[in-house]
Amino acid sequence: MSKEWFNENFEVMLPRETIESRTKELAEQISEEYSSEGVVAVGILRGCFMFYSELIKNMKCPTQVDFMYVSSYGNAMSSSGVVKIEKDLQTNIAGRHVLLIDDIIDSGLTLHNLREMLMVRKPKSIKICALLDKKAPRKIAVEADYKAFEVDNHFVVGFGLDYRQFFRNMDFIGKLKDGRQDELDKLIESTTS
Repeated sequence: MSKEWFNENFEVMLPRETIESRTKELAEQISEEYSSEGVVAVGILRGCFMFYSELIKNMKCPTQVDFMYVSSYGNAMSSSGVVKIEKDLQTNIAGRHVLLIDDIIDSGLTLHNLREMLMVRKPKSIKICALLDKKAPRKIAVEADYKAFEVDNHFVVGFGLDYRQFFRNMDFIGKLKDGRQDELDKLIESTTS
């Protein structure tokens, strides 16, 4: 797939340069907060990987890296509300500052459930950092302590966010152009059959 193919099917909402610039600003804020005690940066896979990498490489504080793999979407375009833990932390977070880094907050269910589960492990603090905060009705109140952007209630892909596990590799965040979903579904079916 060429860049032209991406541009034919997706409307660019946030270009790569804008994402990278804003992520550097967030990294500076986070670095200031955790400069003396450090932080365990927990990436929520899979969607966080591009944002996480961009954020971590710009943080200038003692940082330990770990990941959790959870699913709540499956292949759908909206969260199912059922959070399934596929991979847990390997780091002991007792007495440590924890920063949960995710790609998007929409229903609030995933991050709420993760935060509740991790609080049992007695961290010193848990904060949330999200690439996108979707202006959608929350199923449960969750706010990001750090967020890069707010986006309208559209299904967005790119820079780690996916549609049916595809298009995470786009270097921008875009929304599907009207009438293009059938085209994407045909492409996905042709590559997976």
